[in-house]
Amino acid sequence: MALLYLFLCGFSVLSNALVVPKSPRNQNEIQQLQIHLVSHTHDDVGWLKTVDEYYYGANNSIQIAGVQYILDSVIPALEANPLRRFIYVEMAFFKRWWVQQTPAMQERVKALVNNGQLEFINGGWCMNDEATTHYNAIIDQMTHGLQFIDRNFGSKARPRVAWHIDPFGHSAEQASLFAQMSFEGFFFARIHYADIKKRREEQLMEFKWRGSQSLGKASEIFTGVLYNGYGPPSSFCFDILCGDPPMQDDPRLFDFNVKERVDLFIKLALEQASHYKSGHIMLTMGSDFNYQNAHTWFKNLDKLIAFVNEDGRVNAFYSTPSEYLDAIKGMDVELRTEDFFPYADCPHCYWTGYFTSRPALKGYVRRNNNLLQVCKQLEVLGKLGESDPSSEMLRDAMGVAQHHDAVSGTEKQHVAYDYAKRLAMGAQQCKMAINSALNQVIQPAHLTDVQYTFCDYLNISVCPATEATKPFTITVYNPIARAVDTNIRIPVSSKAVKIFGPDGKEVSSVVQAVSKETEFVRGSLGNAPYELTFTATGLPPLGVATYTGNTTSNTRRHTSTLAPEVPKETGFANSEKSNEDYVIANKHLRLTFSNDSGRLTKVENLESKISLPVDQQFLWYNASSVGNKDSTQASGAYIFRPNSSTPLNVSTNNKVSSISVIQNEVFQEIHQVFSPWVSQTVRLYSNKPYAEFEYTVGPIKMAPSPDLGKEIISRFDTSLKTNGVFYTDANGREMQLRKRNYRPTWMYNNTEPVAGNYYPINSRAYIKDESGIQLTVMTDRSLGGSSIKDGSLEFMVHRRLLHDDKRGVSEALNEPGINGRGLIVRGKFLLLLEAAKSSAKFHRVIGEEEMLRPSLAFSAGSGYQAGYQALSRSLPPNVHLLTLEKFDKSLLLRLEHQFAVGEDDELSKAVTVQLRGLFKNFTIQAITELNLSANQVKNQRERVKRGNKNSFPNDDDLEITLNPMEIRTYKLDIEYKS
Repeated sequence: MALLYLFLCGFSVLSNALVVPKSPRNQNEIQQLQIHLVSHTHDDVGWLKTVDEYYYGANNSIQIAGVQYILDSVIPALEANPLRRFIYVEMAFFKRWWVQQTPAMQERVKALVNNGQLEFINGGWCMNDEATTHYNAIIDQMTHGLQFIDRNFGSKARPRVAWHIDPFGHSAEQASLFAQMSFEGFFFARIHYADIKKRREEQLMEFKWRGSQSLGKASEIFTGVLYNGYGPPSSFCFDILCGDPPMQDDPRLFDFNVKERVDLFIKLALEQASHYKSGHIMLTMGSDFNYQNAHTWFKNLDKLIAFVNEDGRVNAFYSTPSEYLDAIKGMDVELRTEDFFPYADCPHCYWTGYFTSRPALKGYVRRNNNLLQVCKQLEVLGKLGESDPSSEMLRDAMGVAQHHDAVSGTEKQHVAYDYAKRLAMGAQQCKMAINSALNQVIQPAHLTDVQYTFCDYLNISVCPATEATKPFTITVYNPIARAVDTNIRIPVSSKAVKIFGPDGKEVSSVVQAVSKETEFVRGSLGNAPYELTFTATGLPPLGVATYTGNTTSNTRRHTSTLAPEVPKETGFANSEKSNEDYVIANKHLRLTFSNDSGRLTKVENLESKISLPVDQQFLWYNASSVGNKDSTQASGAYIFRPNSSTPLNVSTNNKVSSISVIQNEVFQEIHQVFSPWVSQTVRLYSNKPYAEFEYTVGPIKMAPSPDLGKEIISRFDTSLKTNGVFYTDANGREMQLRKRNYRPTWMYNNTEPVAGNYYPINSRAYIKDESGIQLTVMTDRSLGGSSIKDGSLEFMVHRRLLHDDKRGVSEALNEPGINGRGLIVRGKFLLLLEAAKSSAKFHRVIGEEEMLRPSLAFSAGSGYQAGYQALSRSLPPNVHLLTLEKFDKSLLLRLEHQFAVGEDDELSKAVTVQLRGLFKNFTIQAITELNLSANQVKNQRERVKRGNKNSFPNDDDLEITLNPMEIRTYKLDIEYKS
């Protein structure tokens, strides 16, 4: 005993100096289980606290978390022992900390990065959500974070592993994007409880994921499911926030526990290893906001490693996900192509509510993505410099907004306000940059700078620039690299306003009264009595056109009605009306509405001669409360759990309470009121092949079930025979086949018939049948949706809940809206009816136009008709200019093939773009192809200019070929023309 006593005492003292063996790189060399201990912290960029509160450690009554203390603590702890490793993920936090450090501290950090002790993993601005994010915003936020790493730490610090340990389900498009960003591996934690059970049993926790069927191997990435979520093994959390026993290794004191701790650790490790194939396992030693006192973690891990290795049954050591990936390289794994939605952590716990939670914030994020792309383009075209306003603040805010507790809608209310505030502040900076850029590109020499204003509330007819100023000018910038037509609707104070186009000629326009529903929604924000609508035709690619509005003495209203307007106070059912159905039509579509119910009954494509019965209505699911007889699980910010699979109708007797019809040369529309808190305008513009459904929902009335909450859906029912199959998009890109109550790789026992069949819809969903007819519905924001019965598509548009779902937020999703009256949401669906074989060319191109709508800038006066076009020619219709932005002293250009393989006979073919002479105001001096995230030269090859400074030796140097779904990224060194 004396010898053992002396040995243990000496071992305890000297354990930090022991050389811990590294992982064998050749699996044939493995004699014992290799345990990779990954020290990490998971730092939400806002959730229960705002991003600032989390950084500083403020508001600890909600959660004890301070990111600055984590980084302050980790650095000296790593320096104290060269064997220690630590990974860090969220650059939104790391940059804040970095810029506050002294040059001496920055050098210490660089030394740790260079010797591999501190490793950046993932490296995005945040760890983005995968369900409610758009691919454009994902690429931007990843690029933003990875560029920070590259600029400050160089290529050696580039993250090699994608790390999405907390998002609530996983998208095939996310896997594809990570593969194109040169990540070698992708690790996550949350998948369906039945899926992970099967994978554990069959040792299928690691696999190769092919995210894109069009891109094939270029979209493949090694993927692993973490065993313990992202926390440590049970009872081995050594953080100051944890209550697990420490390593008590001094036998002179009571509670010496080395043997029992070593035995338990090895038991847990061997159990985990039995579910993996390689002889290596990875243990995530950390969790939410861990390592605020890194010494406690590392001191105990040092001891654990030393004692476990002395035992000899297994080999444990500090490691990182990259080192783990190197150790198992070459392992044979299965190929997987489907995604991981929906996620559930128990039979009645489907995390599908967040697909819709906070729909107003989701819409605001999408609008600001539009603004950010416009802002970045105009920074380039306007030659803005370092002293000018910039897009930087909005880039930061948009990066934060992609976090998996931001746009997802799963944060506390005060945090949601903070996200919106950051977006608004960033948007204001971008508007200043756009103002400066527009003055550079279109200002006639004899004029002083024009002061532009921007109207953020046009969707509710609020714009002081057009209501009070006479005359006024609308400067329209088109951020798409081809000519487009767009319909512009502005509030005006007079019936006698006319619009004049870029050529000075009058443009056909219509003035109509603002609806009562719009007056209610906008409240005191505006009081314009009328709306003016006109079509801006042929907006130049990446170009500007100006329109002037002025009041004339002509008071003629360009409106007529197909049917008399029914006074809303009399009610639809009891009013006098025609016995004929209501019809609106343009050259593309005809929509018929029942004269009995006031609802849509039929959609006809007049060009394709397709006719389809379609019934569209609003319904709601009663949300489960905590007292549900089957389970205590309630609906909440994360979870959708209706108390019945049969939704209830919003309108009385399934009829709208009022309806009116307006017809004119610009548009035709039906106004429907379903209830005091649900209304809709169905609109056909004369120049568009789709029907626009603009809904206004809220404040949601809770009676007659005040304790349950309501989840509101818009449902389109058709006669299509769909056999349980429907299609949803993945982050706005490739379509995913869905089948009700089915998963392709495991037996799906659906305990929630509605919630378990819900999927994220970022831009569109469709159904089709064997006859070749396809109904497509496009969204203006991310929403949850499904086909719960054959021939049907439903979309959840709003949620108001009175119970928390017990997933950490500790707050009911009951948004107060303006003045606490409850949140009102106004959004849009676009409906297309086409032959399935030709539908893609419509929804792909229309989707591009909806994602990047023209920017409207308003100014007083009408003394000039200026225009501008940045491109000498339009890009082909299947090519999208995804990115044009400043990139240090160069430019960053991304071109995207918009079509998937087989979507269209012509547009799905490879396409070639010639960059020579494409841009009017600069010449390309050098071109370097990069990976998707722009932090690595693609294939480590660089093509640069040769010959004289204005020319390449041949056109091939500037000729780019794009295959279906391919995005190609280039750094351009340019010279502006005078």
